[in-house]
Amino acid sequence: MSIYDFSAQTTAGRDIPLDKYKGKVMLLVNTASKCGLTPQYSDLQKLYERYQEEGLEILGFPCNQFAEQEPGTSEEAVSFCQLNYGVTFRVFAKIDVRGLQAHPLYQYLIEEAPFQGFDQTNSSGRLLQAVLESKHPELLPGDGIKWNFTKFLVDRNGNVVQRFEPAVDPLDMEEAIKQLL
Repeated sequence: MSIYDFSAQTTAGRDIPLDKYKGKVMLLVNTASKCGLTPQYSDLQKLYERYQEEGLEILGFPCNQFAEQEPGTSEEAVSFCQLNYGVTFRVFAKIDVRGLQAHPLYQYLIEEAPFQGFDQTNSSGRLLQAVLESKHPELLPGDGIKWNFTKFLVDRNGNVVQRFEPAVDPLDMEEAIKQLL
């Protein structure tokens, strides 16, 4: 099994097989429009503009599972990204990324790149850990997605290479991306 065995749905309801991205380096991100981390869209777009011609694809997956921070429709989520952050990378229809209804793609990503903890040397990592411990402790156990903007880096052969937790700024992943391009 590989990432290419999955598909994702556009806001128009059309399935896009991920094998469309064979030979590309992919960054898959669960997103939300009303999250404190939403400004990461800006740096994700910068990475996309810098490396798209070299083979980088960024795939956004809006999700409303974390404090209901993506409350609108899939179309509204895509429009928000485009209008507020100039996003030109593909943003798919809303999905669940954790729990019994998690999209099979995200079940696979979690299996391939389990949770390794938050970077405690990073103030954002410590803050996210503290917020989850106090307000959403049910999200901490296990390998599931902990919050919006968890990022998965996939190589040109469809292998999940690395998981970056929400507190990791997209520009801090640039070297890891460049190594795969």
